[in-house]
Amino acid sequence: MSEANELRSMADLLRSGATLTSLSCPACASPLFKMRSGELWCARCKKRVVVVKEDGEIAEAVATPLLEALESTLIRKIEELNEKIRGENEIGQLQRLGEVLSTMLESLERVRRMKKRGKT
Repeated sequence: MSEANELRSMADLLRSGATLTSLSCPACASPLFKMRSGELWCARCKKRVVVVKEDGEIAEAVATPLLEALESTLIRKIEELNEKIRGENEIGQLQRLGEVLSTMLESLERVRRMKKRGKT
């Protein structure tokens, strides 16, 4: 998107009642706008952005498509680990694979919580 088109898009958002926030898009670093609906929007990416809060403070802004892609990647990796575990007989290697699997499952749970928070 050209700079002129970006500025036009941002101006259109402001005219429609959106407000400029102090947050920036995690994908492109462009300023984020708060829509009347309460959703955050990136004018450059033309996508909704989810804000993740921890202990009442904003921890980060995460692009929704990024969360979708991350969830998909984690599921594929968990499936690959499952196949490796199924074929492994050495106890030490099974323990290491189990630890990696546990970490991946925790990460998947975190991503899904972030996605759920973004929809509420």
